[in-house]
Amino acid sequence: MFISEAYAQAAGGDGGGLVGLLPFVLIFVVFYFLLIRPQQKRAKEHKAMVEALKRGDKVITSGGIVAKVSKIIDDNEVEVEIASDVKVRVIRSTITQVQGKPAPANDDKK
Repeated sequence: MFISEAYAQAAGGDGGGLVGLLPFVLIFVVFYFLLIRPQQKRAKEHKAMVEALKRGDKVITSGGIVAKVSKIIDDNEVEVEIASDVKVRVIRSTITQVQGKPAPANDDKK
């Protein structure tokens, strides 16, 4: 008697599979627009910023070091000056912000 009741309960599923997938599709759409798409945009902007580095730019590394680009070594490395006559080679992807060229010193204070 129990077996026939189980078969009777499992026999009525028409169209339930598509409706059952709808919440998963909606969750994926929300994740795409709130997480994936903004992260891709941020990565593209960072790549363009790092590729546009030039000599004399003032930069901030991911370690918090403020430096001035003194030499572009290759596609992956940059030589930066962190103090007078102290130069360090860093990986381009560790540069988090470019502040542009430093303003010239104004010696009009007398």
